[in-house]
Amino acid sequence: MRSLSLTLLLLCNLGFLFAQNPHGEELKLSCSDCHNSESWKLILGSYPFDHITTGFILDGQHANTDCRSCHSSLVFEEADASCISCHTDMHQQTTSLECGNCHNTSSWIVNNINQIHQMSRFPLLGAHFTADCIDCHTSASSLNFEPLGVECIDCHESDYMQAKEPDHVAGGYSLNCIECHQLNAFGWTGTNINHDFFPLTKGHDIINCNDCHTPGTFDGLSQDCISCHTDDYQGASNPSHVSLNFPENCTECHTTDPGWKPADYRDHDLFSFPIYSGEHRGEWNDCADCHQTASDYAQFTCISCHEHNQTDMDDEHNDVGGYLYESNACLECHPLGNADDNSFNHNTSDFPLLGAHLNTACKECHAAGYQDTPVECEACHIESYNQSTNPSHTALALSTACAECHTEQAGWQPATFLIHNDYYLLNGVHATVADQCVLCHEGNYNDSPNSCVECHQESYFATVNPNHELLALSTSCEECHTTQANWEPALFPVHNDFYVLNGAHAAIANDCVLCHNSDYNNTANSCYACHTADYNQTTDPPHQSAQFPTDCESCHTEMSWEPSTFNHDALYFPIYSGKHNGEWNSCIECHTNPSNYAVFSCIDCHEHNQPDMDDEHQGVPDYVYESSACLSCHPDGEDSKFMRLQFQKKSIR
Repeated sequence: MRSLSLTLLLLCNLGFLFAQNPHGEELKLSCSDCHNSESWKLILGSYPFDHITTGFILDGQHANTDCRSCHSSLVFEEADASCISCHTDMHQQTTSLECGNCHNTSSWIVNNINQIHQMSRFPLLGAHFTADCIDCHTSASSLNFEPLGVECIDCHESDYMQAKEPDHVAGGYSLNCIECHQLNAFGWTGTNINHDFFPLTKGHDIINCNDCHTPGTFDGLSQDCISCHTDDYQGASNPSHVSLNFPENCTECHTTDPGWKPADYRDHDLFSFPIYSGEHRGEWNDCADCHQTASDYAQFTCISCHEHNQTDMDDEHNDVGGYLYESNACLECHPLGNADDNSFNHNTSDFPLLGAHLNTACKECHAAGYQDTPVECEACHIESYNQSTNPSHTALALSTACAECHTEQAGWQPATFLIHNDYYLLNGVHATVADQCVLCHEGNYNDSPNSCVECHQESYFATVNPNHELLALSTSCEECHTTQANWEPALFPVHNDFYVLNGAHAAIANDCVLCHNSDYNNTANSCYACHTADYNQTTDPPHQSAQFPTDCESCHTEMSWEPSTFNHDALYFPIYSGKHNGEWNSCIECHTNPSNYAVFSCIDCHEHNQPDMDDEHQGVPDYVYESSACLSCHPDGEDSKFMRLQFQKKSIR
């Protein structure tokens, strides 16, 4: 019975021991898997447990970390997998608590801070890309990166307050800087002003802002042509715009091409007389053919142009009441210039009939009679304006002057959108497809993208020369490209991030093909790789035969090949100082063997004949009449102290 009791007691104690597993209940390994009977101490890497099964991979510095560093209690399931549970937050909770967003397990050093910043709420563009962190994060030196405001004015309020040309405060300029300044610019200069609200193209492509803006003020100007071009209007004499009461809306006849030409008065057919259509088309060359009084374009003649003699015309119109032999009378009965046309011509009224109006019954417009009928589109079509949803005319506050966008064709099509630049500037290739709206809008005029990459992302990913995606280039296409065809010409303002352009390289920064030869993926970045021909063709001294180093920058700078920094005086022999300074013109004078610059001659240059030299050096032991011997006693090319001491020592002996 006593033996049985001891056995039961031992079993109970063993059960108690198993219940007290120091590693917790989740570890299902046998003790012998990690420990042995000699010691509980683990040998790193000797245990079979695979840490991957925990979902926390041991790589980088973690692979060499002792288990106790993370599992201090040895209850393994208690360990927290978050970085912050083991690593002190040096950033004081001013960045993400997930260290892996910036750091990796191999090192705390962050090499891609700009790339990381691109994924934040404030991507680094333009001057911001080259700025030092501490310029914005003033506490960066203490690793504190408190979140900053992302509005321009948050950092640039002092720039705004101090701006005097123009005075932003006095002018009440917007605090939203990007309304005028480009976010990807490198300065506040006028060349970076966003002038999309009034495109500066063609005749408006000016260099000096003061051409339009009175010096000292950049307050908003009227966009009406006449507000700037009153003098042009009043000075026009052929025809006289003032005397003929031409409209002050210059765009009715002119474009913004320089010199106001070519001009086109196509409204002549609509408001005066059909000269671009009908029987008069192609029958005249100059306005003066009909308007023979240059000072008064209200005057015209039919009679002098047509071969009508008064006798025949009087006879032909004998039964026409009110007939007169004069041009104004001709036009009253022949408003279209046709001999058989004597009907009412609506084109001579204030509302020519075109497009859908040609098939409209008179009473649809003249329901209240023929007096005081409105001629403005919106007077009849305001309901169509209010009901338009693609785009919503009312939401965009589009003009109710329908003719600014629409013709009189049925269904309001085709339509143009002359104020497109007020919403999105159409230039370059975009300007060539301005009349093909469906290419960009695809029938939806309310939610069209307005950033380059939203339309051209496929081009970005498909570009392989260079590979935009592989190089992590910015998706803000306008940083490098214009809207010209084939994305060319293109700039690369971030070139210094890949290869710094200094000196002569900076001077050819815009001539990419000189270095890249149209291959932007495999361009060499060592001097010799590009300048092998220069190295091989250099003859004074001949770099190739003399086996000069191909490390060009050891002697040359990026400014030019000359002067070079080959330190002949310090490394070999003083030729730029001492007695030899200015006594030679070419390397070949001393280095008489152009294939081996290690060979040099003193004797050939100096007037030393061997008999005299032999006699002069009779007391000099080991004297030899050759250049290398000269150099051993005259290392600086003069009667040096070294030579005299050597001579004295040998004489004493």
